[in-house]
Amino acid sequence: MTWRVYLLLGGLAAALALRAPPAAAQPPTTGEPLPGASGACGKRDRAAASTASPLGSPPVTWNDFEITGEFQDPPETVHALFAPVMTRRTSLTDEARADVSTTAARFGYHVMVRAAGDPLESTDILAREPEAGPVYVQHVLIAWKDLFAARNGRADKRAQDRSKADADKLAKEILGKVRGNADIVKLMKEYSEDPGSKDTGKAYEITTATPFVPEFKDLALRLKMGESGVVKSQFGWHVMKRVPPPPPDPLESADILKREPVTQTAKVKHILVNWSGGNPRDERAKKRDRATLEKLVKSMTDRLRAGAKIEPLMADVSEDPGSATTGKSYDVTPDAGLVEPFKKLSLRLKVGEFGVVKTDFGYHIIQRVE
Repeated sequence: MTWRVYLLLGGLAAALALRAPPAAAQPPTTGEPLPGASGACGKRDRAAASTASPLGSPPVTWNDFEITGEFQDPPETVHALFAPVMTRRTSLTDEARADVSTTAARFGYHVMVRAAGDPLESTDILAREPEAGPVYVQHVLIAWKDLFAARNGRADKRAQDRSKADADKLAKEILGKVRGNADIVKLMKEYSEDPGSKDTGKAYEITTATPFVPEFKDLALRLKMGESGVVKSQFGWHVMKRVPPPPPDPLESADILKREPVTQTAKVKHILVNWSGGNPRDERAKKRDRATLEKLVKSMTDRLRAGAKIEPLMADVSEDPGSATTGKSYDVTPDAGLVEPFKKLSLRLKVGEFGVVKTDFGYHIIQRVE
């Protein structure tokens, strides 16, 4: 077996999550600016790879770790090969050596060095032990022109003209306002570049399993209630505040959502409906006010309660283009690539039972079929 070994320098606050090699790499997703972590595989530009090591010790550069290649060796041999890297370089302090490690991933074995964070980051908060969640946070996203999305014209227009120094100054200013008890929802509307929350003041629900970039989760899961901090990710600065859970939506099945999960695998079908105030995509929803939405949800649940089959209701009403006309079911597990509220309700339903939950897409009337 061939073990392909690459040398990587680590990220700011967490080890890299690795994707495809450079030739097949895809740009980060936009929209919700917090998808899974991005990473790099293979050699980077040597100048760009130079970075400061932790605790103010001298820079770690590519000259310090110049080992790459393919090896016809078993894993234990590869680990032994890189063992000297962990101890021999004088440019690393004892503390920094603790942040050098090898790990196996789908592309082979990787030597990773965890780099020092940006001075503006809330390092005191990031040093704490994390909670498991869920926690709820609001944030203001501030990007700058050197980031991937801005270079490719996919960031907010304000970011495309902003230097890193200006972004630092603005993030620090906003953090001061948040810590001074300014209304973060107003700050989000004025400054934030996150299209998923800037106009609504939406709070994100975060757990260890939430598919957001690790830096965002690292800070969110360490904040105390009402506390604020700042962290940097591939999307820019996140000025973040932990807030209480939002009040339950009267349309949601609160009694079911309070349960512990009853299964780890469920097959469900659903009816998706939205309204004009919920950022709808379907033309029917764009013309629907809240009162009409509530009547529609009640009508659907009354018919299901009376024994109606869900498939005709899906075809007639649902706004999910992936399942409305086909009656398609979704397989749900804790790690399925579905939005968290959808999974949360699905895994608490008994077979044949239905309930209602809200997500960014609207309201889902979900019935467990298996």
